[in-house]
Amino acid sequence: MSRLRHSLTLRLALVFALLAFVSLTLLGVALYRDLERELIRRDDAALVNRIDQLRTFLNDSNTLELIRTKPALFQNMLGNREALLTIGAPGQKPLLVVNPGNLAMPSLAPVSMDHPLSLSDVQHYPGVDGVPFAALAATIDSGDMGSLQVVTGRLMTERTAVLARYRLNVYLFASVAAILLALSGYLLVHRGLLPVRRLARHAHGIGVGNLTERLDGQGAPRELLPMIEALNAMLDRLGKGFMQLGQVSTDMAHELRTPINNLLGETQVALQQNRSVEAYQQLLASNVEELERLARMLDNMLFLARTDPASALSQRQELDAADEMERMADYFEGPAADVGISIDAQGSGVIWAEPMLLRRALANLCANAIKYGAAHSELFIRATPTADGIRLIVRNHGPTIPAEHLPRLFERFYRVDESRERSAHSNGLGLSIVATIMQLHHGGYSVSSSEGVTCFELFFPGRRVGE
Repeated sequence: MSRLRHSLTLRLALVFALLAFVSLTLLGVALYRDLERELIRRDDAALVNRIDQLRTFLNDSNTLELIRTKPALFQNMLGNREALLTIGAPGQKPLLVVNPGNLAMPSLAPVSMDHPLSLSDVQHYPGVDGVPFAALAATIDSGDMGSLQVVTGRLMTERTAVLARYRLNVYLFASVAAILLALSGYLLVHRGLLPVRRLARHAHGIGVGNLTERLDGQGAPRELLPMIEALNAMLDRLGKGFMQLGQVSTDMAHELRTPINNLLGETQVALQQNRSVEAYQQLLASNVEELERLARMLDNMLFLARTDPASALSQRQELDAADEMERMADYFEGPAADVGISIDAQGSGVIWAEPMLLRRALANLCANAIKYGAAHSELFIRATPTADGIRLIVRNHGPTIPAEHLPRLFERFYRVDESRERSAHSNGLGLSIVATIMQLHHGGYSVSSSEGVTCFELFFPGRRVGE
């Protein structure tokens, strides 16, 4: 039962068989009804013809004499024990009774002599044991003997048998055809699903070691192409995710090794001999500072590793650009003032973005601009609408970044000045997070630096119909 429930081949084969059985049965029933009507019409026509013949015969006095002297002749003429014939004057003893089967005589209203006989004049009765009985009564002008009443009928056993055999043949033919179609349908479906099994074997062979391999849609049925494309897209996402996780692991191992070794070495040295309370306090303060940097770096790495477009942008909305620029200026007003940097923030239009991610990207750029900006300079933050979105600019004055470093600024742990590598406030992930956020929004990001001015640009596309 479990195999039947889960096998697509079996289910399709049974559906084919059921459709074949129902279709052939309906066709057989339609043909059966047509045959039944034709046989009934033929039998009724035989009774009408018999009455017409008797009307002709009984006009002859010799025929009446034969009825009196040789009634068996008419019985032989009927030639069927299931036939019935009576001839007689109304209210008198019948001149002829032919009823070899002792059939019950139905009460019939005779058709008058001046009324032409038709098939509708034949009366039908249930008969015996479900076998129908048809009868017809008519008035005949016999000449010398006056008006006679003729009743003829027949038990339709032969017709019933023919129809019964036909019904049986219909059911047998429909059943055999359904079985044959089920078998052939099973084989055809099994063969038709061969590309699916081939695809499954190919997909089964793809693992972590060969995630770059893709399912081949060449020669596959057109109906399978959307599934192949969807599976390949899924493999692209998985490959990207594995590569991202692998890169995260490599980067974390590289970045954590040196500070952890430093912490371990400094602590071991401190424990080798007794030191003053102040020395221990300085060591602990240094360790806390380094551990805080490591904690921030781990948080950032987890953000980069876990970021998923569907969940990350679930709160995406239209934000007022002027409000967001003012929010950044207010937030960094204190840190900027500490190093003598003033902030000029202006903007207009709307930003279609997730609020927290937008603010994190802008905050990372502003923090970098203040950290590496020249003292007593100005930090510009701008939001400018475009035809298809909005462009955000963070520009500061400071050391010019060499051109060879610009393409790699958004890479993880990349630093222009390696001397800052172990800074408690620098972990080399700020711009990587900015790049990730912009990729989530399907936007763009770039950086330029010349003549002491460094400019970061972010582009957020506008809201599309249906988003």
